[in-house]
Amino acid sequence: MTDETDISTANTMRERTGGSRIRLWVLLRANRLLVSSVLTCAVFVVFVIAVTVLHPPFSLQIESGDMIDTMFSTMITVIVTGTTLVVTIGQLVLTQENGPLGDQRERMASSMDFRDFTEELIGAPSPADPSEFLRQIIGVTAQRATALRESIGENADEDLRDEVDEFTESVTGNAGAVRDQLDGAQFGTFDVLFAALNFNYSWKIFQVERLAHEYEESLTEEEHGLLDDLKTALSLFGPAREHIKTLYFQWALISLSQMILYAAVPAVAVAGIMVAIVDAGTFPGSTLGFDHIILVVGGAFAVTLVPFMLFVSYVLRILTIAKRTLAIEPLLLRGSQR
Repeated sequence: MTDETDISTANTMRERTGGSRIRLWVLLRANRLLVSSVLTCAVFVVFVIAVTVLHPPFSLQIESGDMIDTMFSTMITVIVTGTTLVVTIGQLVLTQENGPLGDQRERMASSMDFRDFTEELIGAPSPADPSEFLRQIIGVTAQRATALRESIGENADEDLRDEVDEFTESVTGNAGAVRDQLDGAQFGTFDVLFAALNFNYSWKIFQVERLAHEYEESLTEEEHGLLDDLKTALSLFGPAREHIKTLYFQWALISLSQMILYAAVPAVAVAGIMVAIVDAGTFPGSTLGFDHIILVVGGAFAVTLVPFMLFVSYVLRILTIAKRTLAIEPLLLRGSQR
């Protein structure tokens, strides 16, 4: 019999990646506005402490040169250029939704064919809600795994029965947990996709193929059919999840473009004000040992970085998801799963 860890491998995203809970939360689960705010505040704190502690003193540097003008003139250029680039990316995403009538018809036909196949699988009209759509497919997968175990429970091969029992426990347990996470999840938030990522369908497909091959002579024709039915349900979940992932990426990139545009206007305004009127004598005095001019310059610098921090927070999530879902078929790309 195959070792236990080979049958019921890690299912959730955190178990498969082997990373810490905090790291996974920051990369995926945390609100992107919160992440960008924390990054911006961290830059402000580091800037203020660094220019206060390091020598020569910051006040002397701005008195003897045009540091503020140079610094914020550069930031204006960076903001305008960066905003234009991100909006261009958003436009590229939107171009995927546009096209001639023939392309749109083919796109519609492919989508409806998939929905018809799903309807045949679940025995009911395919749900319109993305979370419910995935829940139904996972529910059918759990039902077919249970049917397989009940059928093989009468098989004479003890090793086969033990492996199928263990495999079914893994499938139904994983399916139940993910269905609970999908219940009520709204598309547009990350909840739907994160729950879908916690269903390790590709490893389960491999196990079905392995069981069918290793116990080919012990399995009856009916049991072979049940394995094929289970493989079909698992294989349907793959493209369904990838479709939801693609829609989420498009949604997120468009939202990112909108927020960067919103943040770019006050960032450019702040940078312009700093260039136009702020010099060494504009904000005299100090508070708690920190010169007011340092606090003002540090705050203005942080504000001008908000569009970039939004970009970082969103792209971190998108790249993390993309890296961990490169293979749609049963291929193990991460060493932690081997």
